[in-house]
Amino acid sequence: MSTVLGEPQARGAGLDPEELRVTRLRAVRGPNFWRLAPVIACDLTLGSLEDVPSTEIPGFNERLMGMLPTLREHPCSRGTEGGFLERLEQGTHLPHILEHVALELQTLAGTDVSFGRVVESGDPGVWWLIVAYEEEEVGLQAVREAVRLVRACMSGEPYDVQYAVEDLHDLLESVRLGPSTAAIVEEAQRRGIPVRRLNNYSLVQLGLGKNLRRVQAAMSDYTSAIGVEIAQDKDDTRRVLGAIGLPVPEGMTATTVQAALDAAHEIGWPVLLKPLDASHGRGISGEIRDDDGVRAAFEVAQSFSRRVVVERFVTGRDYRVLVVDGRVAAVAERVPAHVVGDGHRTIRQLIQSENEDPRRGKGHSRTLTRLPDDAATEAYLAARGLTCDSVPAAGERVFLRATANLSTGGTSIDRTDEIHPDNVTACEMAAGVVGLDIAGIDVLSPDITLPFRQNGAVIIEVNAAPGLRMHTHPTEGTPRYVGAPIIEMLYPPGHPYTIPVIAITGTNGKTTTTRLTAHLFRQTGKTVGFTTTDGVYLQDRLVMEGDMTGPFSANIILSNPTVDVAVLETARGGVIRAGLGFDECDVGVVLNVTADHLGLRGINTLEQLADVKSVVPAVVKREGHAVLNADDPLVYPMRDRSGGDIVLFSTMKDGENPLFDDHVERGGIGARIEDGEFVIRRGRLRIPIASVREVPLMMGGAARFQQQNVLAAIATAYVQGVRYDTIRAGLLSFFPSPSMTPGRLNLLRVGDARVLIDYAHNPAAVGGLVEMVTEIPARRRIGVITAPGDRRDDDIRALGRLCASLDRVIVKEDDDTRGRPRGEIAGLVIEGLREGGMQGDAIETVLNEMEAVDHAMGGLQEGDLVMVLADHVPPVLARVQRYAEGSAAM
Repeated sequence: MSTVLGEPQARGAGLDPEELRVTRLRAVRGPNFWRLAPVIACDLTLGSLEDVPSTEIPGFNERLMGMLPTLREHPCSRGTEGGFLERLEQGTHLPHILEHVALELQTLAGTDVSFGRVVESGDPGVWWLIVAYEEEEVGLQAVREAVRLVRACMSGEPYDVQYAVEDLHDLLESVRLGPSTAAIVEEAQRRGIPVRRLNNYSLVQLGLGKNLRRVQAAMSDYTSAIGVEIAQDKDDTRRVLGAIGLPVPEGMTATTVQAALDAAHEIGWPVLLKPLDASHGRGISGEIRDDDGVRAAFEVAQSFSRRVVVERFVTGRDYRVLVVDGRVAAVAERVPAHVVGDGHRTIRQLIQSENEDPRRGKGHSRTLTRLPDDAATEAYLAARGLTCDSVPAAGERVFLRATANLSTGGTSIDRTDEIHPDNVTACEMAAGVVGLDIAGIDVLSPDITLPFRQNGAVIIEVNAAPGLRMHTHPTEGTPRYVGAPIIEMLYPPGHPYTIPVIAITGTNGKTTTTRLTAHLFRQTGKTVGFTTTDGVYLQDRLVMEGDMTGPFSANIILSNPTVDVAVLETARGGVIRAGLGFDECDVGVVLNVTADHLGLRGINTLEQLADVKSVVPAVVKREGHAVLNADDPLVYPMRDRSGGDIVLFSTMKDGENPLFDDHVERGGIGARIEDGEFVIRRGRLRIPIASVREVPLMMGGAARFQQQNVLAAIATAYVQGVRYDTIRAGLLSFFPSPSMTPGRLNLLRVGDARVLIDYAHNPAAVGGLVEMVTEIPARRRIGVITAPGDRRDDDIRALGRLCASLDRVIVKEDDDTRGRPRGEIAGLVIEGLREGGMQGDAIETVLNEMEAVDHAMGGLQEGDLVMVLADHVPPVLARVQRYAEGSAAM
C-alpha cells in the first residue's frame, strides 16, 4: 500500500468526483431491515455519475487496484476469488465499488467483516450502501475513507492508503474491548447471554432486566468495594494476609527519603521499593543494596504514589494465580521483558528484531506487547552496567524490566497443572480474606510445585481486576478459558440470565396491544417495563415522555435491574434508522401491515413495509413464539422467517380462514373469537377466556378493530405461561380510558353528548373508528379530523373519504405539517370528503387543533357524538375534560 499519484484525467473527461456524496451516515446497532446484525448504513447520491461504470473513468481501475491490491481476493457475487476484479474490469457501479473498499479498509485495519450490499432506496438518485462492522467508529470512518479513496481514484489525486489503514487500526485499538473484558464477553456470547456495551471502554452489561450483571475488565458487580480498597493498598494487603499466617515479605511504608532509608536499614539488605497503590508494575524498583539505590528508587516510586512501600527483596520466579469465586482458575509464570544475545547484535537491535514478531503490538490487543526501548529501559540497563548498545554473549538473557508485567513486554507460561495443592489453598485463602470475587495473587517462589512453606515463597500482592491475557493467550503452554468460571460465578447453572422480551409491531394497534399485554403480565405480580409512542413506563408510572418505540427506549427497560418482563412497542422508523434495541425476543407479535408512512425513508410499497416489520419475528428465539395475524396476507408469510413456534390469531369465523384452521388442526396454538367469546385453541383443546361484550376494550362489541389487539395480547400471555383465569381478570380490568390507554379510544361524556378522542392517523385506523362510531347510537356524528403531512396525497384523500359518512366534519391540521404549506393537508382531506359524497355546510375548516376542538364543543347538542383525531393527546384530553367538568357543574 502506498500513496498513488496520477493525472487528474477524470476531471478532464468532464466527471466531477465531488458528485459522489454521502448524504446520511449512521450505525445501525441492532437487527435491522438489511441484516440481523449491526451494519453501517448510508445514503449515496451520484449526480451525473449515476450511470457511469468504472470502465468509463480513465485510469480508475488501475489506480484502485494499485491502492488496494487485496481487492483481488474478493469473491463478490461470483463466489470465487477474483470475482470483484472481474466485475470491475467489465464495468461496475460506483456504490458497488464503495461497498468493497469500505469492507477491505476494515479488514486491513484488523477486523473480520465481509457482508455488504448496495440497493436502490426507492428515492430518485439515492442508493443505500450497507456494510457490516465489528466496531462502530471504525465502520463509520471506513466508509468516509472509502469515499475519499474512490474520489482520488477518479481524479488521479494522491491518497495515502497506508496512513488511512494505520489510522483505522489505531482507532480500532482505542475502541475495542480489552482482552480481559473480551474473554468474558466471548464466553457469555457462546452461552447465548445477551451482551450490551455501556460505554466506549470496557463497561459491559450481561443479561437483561432483573437478571443483568455488569463487568468491567475482570471486575464484576459482585466485587467488594472494601476488597478493592485493601488490594490497592499494598501495606494493608500485606498486613491482612500476614494476620492469617500467609507468607508475606517483611515491609514498611515511608513518605520521605529518610523514612525509607530507616526502613531499609531495619529490614536489612537487599530491599525493593514500590508505590503503595500503583498498578501494572509502575514505579517498582529492582534489587537495592545501598542507600543511593534507595534514594533513586524512592524518587521514582513517589512519582506514582505519596506513600512508598519498602520491602525485603525476595528472589524467585514470578507467578500470577487467578482465583475466581474462591477457586483457583489458572496459574501463569511471568517472565520479565528480555532479549537473548547472539554475540553479534546490540541490545537495541535485538529489541527491534523481537518487536517484528507479529504477535507483538501496542497495548493489550496482541498476544504479546512490544518490548520497551525507552528511558526506563536505559536506566534499568545502566544500573546493571549495560547500555542499549551493549552486545550480549550468545545465549545470554538480558532483562529490560524488573517486573514481569505483560504490559511492559513480559511473557507468560501456563503453570495451572503444576501448582501444589497446598499453594492452591493458600491463594484461595488470600482472595477470600481480602474479599475479592476475582483476584490475581502475585507470588514469588523458586518453584510453584512445592509448598510455599518449604521454599521461602511469599505472596507479594493481591490484585483486583487482574489481567486475563496471560492465561487466555500464554506465550507457552495451554490456554485457559478463564471467562468460563467468571460467567459461571455470575450465572450459576440453572440461573436465568435474561427476562421475557415481548416485541409488538404492526401498522395499527401497537400501542393498545402493548399496554394491554403489559397489563396482563402485571396481574401475575411481576414488574413490567414497557415502551409506547407515549413514553417509557415502569409498571403504570411514566418515566420518560415522548415517542419511545425505538432502541433507545428499549435499552432503558432492558437495562433496568428491577424489570421482570419487557413489553416493547416496535415501530418501523426505529428498525430502519437504528435497528432493534435487542438481539432476540421471546415473543414477536405482528398485528397487521397497512398503508402508512409509505414514501418515507425508502419504504414505498406495502411489501417493503412488511419486510421491515418481519425483522421482529425473525429475531424470535428458537424456544420462543411468533404471534402472527393469519388474516393478513402480508403477515402470515412471516412465519417462514421465524425460528420460533408459530402462534396465529384470526378474527374470522370457523371455516373462513383455512390457514388458521389447518394450523390448529395440526396441534398449533391459535386465538380467535368463537360464539362471541375470545378463546385460545391448541389442537382440540379449547380454552374460553372472556365474552367479547364483557371486555371493556371492545366497547360492547362495537370496536371490532380491537379484536386483533385483544387476540394478540391473549396469545402472547398464554404462551408465556400466564394462567387463563389471570388473562381473563386482566381483560376485564383494562378500560379504554385516559389513564390506561391515553389517546386510544377515550370516550368522555360532556353533558348529554359524548366525545371520542383517538390518535388514529392513517386510513386503516380511521376506518375502524368510523365503523365503530356508526354503530354507537347518536343524534349527530361529528368528526374533528386531519392527517399527518408526511403521508402521500392519496392516503390523505382516502382518510377524508372514510369520514364522509359522518354528519359533520371540522377539518384541522397538526402543528407540524411535516414540510407541507399550511392549509394544503386540509385541502386534500376536503377533496376526499367530497369524493366520498359529503357536501356544503357539513364541512368546516379550523386549522388550529385546540381551536377546532373548541369549535366542536361550542356547537354540541344533546345526543351528539364527536370523534377527535388528536395529534397532541394530553392537551386535547385536558381541554375536553374541562368541558365535561363544566357541564357537570351546571
